[in-house]
Amino acid sequence: MVERKLYTSKLLRTSHLSERTKHFEFTVSDMDRFDFAAGQFISMVAPNSENKQITRAYSVASGPRGNPLFDLCLNRVEGGFFSNFLCDLQVGAEVKFHGPHGLFVLRKPLRDCIFIATGTGVAPMRSFVEWLFWDKANPRHEGREIYLVYGTRYIEDMYYQEEFERTASEFPNFHYTMTLSRPPEIWKGEKGYVQDKVRDLLLKRPADQRANLDAYICGLNDMVSANRDMLKNEFGWDKKQIIFERYD
Repeated sequence: MVERKLYTSKLLRTSHLSERTKHFEFTVSDMDRFDFAAGQFISMVAPNSENKQITRAYSVASGPRGNPLFDLCLNRVEGGFFSNFLCDLQVGAEVKFHGPHGLFVLRKPLRDCIFIATGTGVAPMRSFVEWLFWDKANPRHEGREIYLVYGTRYIEDMYYQEEFERTASEFPNFHYTMTLSRPPEIWKGEKGYVQDKVRDLLLKRPADQRANLDAYICGLNDMVSANRDMLKNEFGWDKKQIIFERYD
């Protein structure tokens, strides 16, 4: 087996997205730039209490910036070694990793797209949105219609809400839908599951344009399967149009 080259990342800052979810900003030591494709993941490596090397994969939650920086977004999992290891890191701490890896990347040529995510599955979607829209000197969205349908159970678990809303307000071809499956009474936004919102979105397009898109889906298996089945069976999509990554 070929040994993977390990790099060293240093934690620059963290912030809480919710009680159990954190946003991390790292820099890659001894690199002028860390190159990856939006949507890819890295594998963090660290020894546990028994000095056994543990590896966990995390989607990069930022777009390529031409510098050595990258972001992560993850939940603290009770009893989980790596999530607690990262969530307890202090600024300045270093972590080994290898990568980038993965084929969950934007297809070329870029077409109209639907990004579909739940929970921390929004991480690669944030990477896509940053890559496509946030570099105002070099926009890459090519005027395509880009839809982000993002769902969580509870209002406190809506991650990066302000960033996505701001992008939607600045770019008329970026459409953001946030839906809650267990909303509080005060919630005035969309309610229900992401696949229902995707269906509504497609039905608003002219009939001859409902299959003329690509879908990028990231989240737990049940959600991924529900959306894949709907797109193939209800709308006649080819499986090559449906790019997905499961978190379980």
